[in-house]
Amino acid sequence: MNNANFWQLYSEAVLTSLGFFWKALWAFILGYVISSAIQVFVTRERMKQTMGKAGKGSVALGTFFGFISSSCSFAALATTKSLFKKGAGFVPSLAFLLASTNLVIELGFIIAVFLGWQFVVGEYLGGLLLIISMWLIVKFTRPTKLIRKVRKRLRDNEGEANEGEDVPDWKEKIQTIQGWKQVARKYFMEWKMVWKDVTIGFTVAGAIAVFVPRSFFQFLFIGSEQGGNPGFLAILENTIVGPVAAFFTFIGSMGNIPLASVLYSNGVSFAGVIAFIFSDLVVFPVIRINAKYYGWKMAFYILGVFLAALVATAIVMHYGFSLFGLLPESTGQSQAETQRFAIDYTFWLNLAFLAVTGVLAWLRWGGKKEDKGGMHHGGGKKSIIERVLFWLAIVSYIWLAGGLIAAVIK
Repeated sequence: MNNANFWQLYSEAVLTSLGFFWKALWAFILGYVISSAIQVFVTRERMKQTMGKAGKGSVALGTFFGFISSSCSFAALATTKSLFKKGAGFVPSLAFLLASTNLVIELGFIIAVFLGWQFVVGEYLGGLLLIISMWLIVKFTRPTKLIRKVRKRLRDNEGEANEGEDVPDWKEKIQTIQGWKQVARKYFMEWKMVWKDVTIGFTVAGAIAVFVPRSFFQFLFIGSEQGGNPGFLAILENTIVGPVAAFFTFIGSMGNIPLASVLYSNGVSFAGVIAFIFSDLVVFPVIRINAKYYGWKMAFYILGVFLAALVATAIVMHYGFSLFGLLPESTGQSQAETQRFAIDYTFWLNLAFLAVTGVLAWLRWGGKKEDKGGMHHGGGKKSIIERVLFWLAIVSYIWLAGGLIAAVIK
C-alpha cells in the first residue's frame, strides 16, 4: 500500500464512520427519548415487588421491565444486581438483564437502519427465545446452592439500604414540567453512559469496512463466501465465532450494530450476525463486573448459560427464517454505506430530532438549578475499563479529525 493510497483509504474510513453515525442519529435520539420517559414514569420499586420466584408471571414481568429499561449493559448489570439482592428471582433477574440489552426500543431502531426489518424481527423474537433458552438451562442445571450463597454474599457485603420511593402516579407526573425535566436528565445520562461505546464502535466499524479485506471474513467465518447458504457446520462455527469477535471488540450493544452490518455485508451468515449482536453480555468487561458482584464462580456460570442460549437461539432463528423464506439477502454493501449525507429523509429526521434534543437541553440546563438527587447512575471513582474506554474514545476522535483533514486536502 503506497502512501497516497493509505491517505485515500484513511479518509474513506472516516467518512464511512461518520456516515454510519449520521444515518443512525435520529434513531438514537428517538430511542433514548422513549426509553428515558419510560424510566422516569415507571419506577424500580414497582419492579422489585413483582419479580419473585421463577414462575411464568415473574419471568414475563422481568422481560417486560427489561424491555422498557435502559440498553446500556453496565447500567443493566447494576439494576439486575439491585433487583436480585432485593428478592427478585434469579431467572426473572437474568430475564430482565437479557431483555434490557436485547429487546429495548432504541436498539430496534438502530438495527432497522443498518440491517433491515428481518434483523429487527430476529432481534426481538430471538431475544424472547434467548430468555426461554436461559430459563430452561438454569432449570436443568439447578444452581440452587450457588444462588443462595450469592444472595447472602450480596446482602452481607452491601447491607440493606432503604430504597423506598414515594412516587406520584405517572398520569400526574407526565403532566408536570418537573417530570419532563427528569426525562431530560435521564436522556443526557443515557448519552453519557454510551458515548464512549458509540464513538469507538462507529469508528472501528468504518475502519474495518474499508481496511479489512473480504478474504479475512471468509477465513474467520466459514461459509461466508457461499452467499448466505452455508451448511450446518458453517452456521454452527459462525455462531461461535460471532461471540468471540464480540469478546475482543468489547463494544456495547449500540456500538456493535454498525460493525454487525459490516460483518453481514461481507457474507457472514444471518445466524453469525445475530449471535454477534446478542453477545454484548459475554464480553470481558461484563464478566468482570459480574465477578465483582457475585464472585467468579457465578460469573462463569452466567457466561456459560448465556453462551449456550445465544448459540442455540441464533441457530434456531436462522433455520426458522430459512424455513419461511425470510432470510435476508446480503447485497455486499451495508445499508449505511449506500447513502451518506444526501438531502433525504434521514437529513430531515436528524434536524427534527436534534431540535428535540435542544428542547431537552433547555429543560435540563435552562432556568433555575434543579435538585439532581436520585437521578445518578452511580458515581465515585471510575473503573479501569471506563478509563480505557474514555481514552480509546479520545483516540477515536483524533483519528476522525485526521481523516477529515485528509479528505479535505487530498
